[in-house]
Amino acid sequence: MVKLRPSILIVSTLLSCWLAMQAVHELGHVLGAWISGGRVVRVVLNPLTISRTDVGNNPHPLIVAWAGPVWGIALPLVGWAIAKRLQFRGSFYLRFFAGFCFLANGLYIGLGSFEGIGDCGEMLRHGSSRWQLWLFGAIVTPLGM
Repeated sequence: MVKLRPSILIVSTLLSCWLAMQAVHELGHVLGAWISGGRVVRVVLNPLTISRTDVGNNPHPLIVAWAGPVWGIALPLVGWAIAKRLQFRGSFYLRFFAGFCFLANGLYIGLGSFEGIGDCGEMLRHGSSRWQLWLFGAIVTPLGM
């Protein structure tokens, strides 16, 4: 049982980070929709699948599509910076989470560009070039490490 504890800790931490990353990413889409005049119909969060935000009236789909990954890295980074500035003892948890979000969003956009998966498909359909998605992935992914 003692040898199992580290594995349980690692798995539960990664699953928690995955769900929290999805929540922050979808919050970005929600903010993008609100800022650009869209109407959010539903947010689906499920740790066993890819999350999504359904926007009913979406006058600026490109803004909404990019808002997920952009806010999805910015908010955790700001949270960690504030915690570090305030010398919060657990700020290293937020640093790990911010890195996790950078890694997840960078890989999602960079690699998702090849198949047009999820947000990447929306970005490509509404005017983003594939190289922009690659650039985002190439910059953001290594920063997560």
